[in-house]
Amino acid sequence: MAESSSLLLPLFPLPDTVLFPGMPLPLHIFEPRYRKMVADALASDRSIGMSLLKPGWEEEYEGRPPIYPVGCSGTIDQHERLEDGRYNIVLRARSRFRVLEEHGGEPYRLATVATLSDHPGDEAALDRLRKQVLATIAQAADGPRSLVLQGELPHELLVNALCQSLGLSPVEKQSLLDCDTLEARYGRLLEILEFHVLERSSGGGTSLH
Repeated sequence: MAESSSLLLPLFPLPDTVLFPGMPLPLHIFEPRYRKMVADALASDRSIGMSLLKPGWEEEYEGRPPIYPVGCSGTIDQHERLEDGRYNIVLRARSRFRVLEEHGGEPYRLATVATLSDHPGDEAALDRLRKQVLATIAQAADGPRSLVLQGELPHELLVNALCQSLGLSPVEKQSLLDCDTLEARYGRLLEILEFHVLERSSGGGTSLH
């Protein structure tokens, strides 16, 4: 795992959303503290860090409930300020980060973070894992077959698109974001998919679509 120099980043923690590098994320911002966060970001470098809240966040939501230490930063690509002060934005993910320390001073959360690199891994292993992942998705009767046809996408784009778009639980997605190489992320995704396919074949489980 390679970490770059640290930077100060506003955090937007949610209980059900995990962002992956390169992916777009539309968001509706309505809480006053996060309206200020967006306004401040638009006035500076347009950066926001997405983090996943840990289970049990409900009792402390108005404060600073615990978050997973690895998140993903993004740049506000598009924004619309509504008449009542709410925002519609599209965040374009840049890179993963690890929270080093949180700071006060704003109604929203601010943290010093270190950017994490996504190393590819072994090319032959990536090609093999891509085929296995797509074949496993195809086993799901209602899987997103249109994605299966796009096998020529670069590994980083394909695996991150699958991780973000498939109907996995937030904790499963967090475990994928935690992976430090694309090879490890493919491998972890394959494990999760195989488990879901096995669940479905035994009459349980939920749709991955």
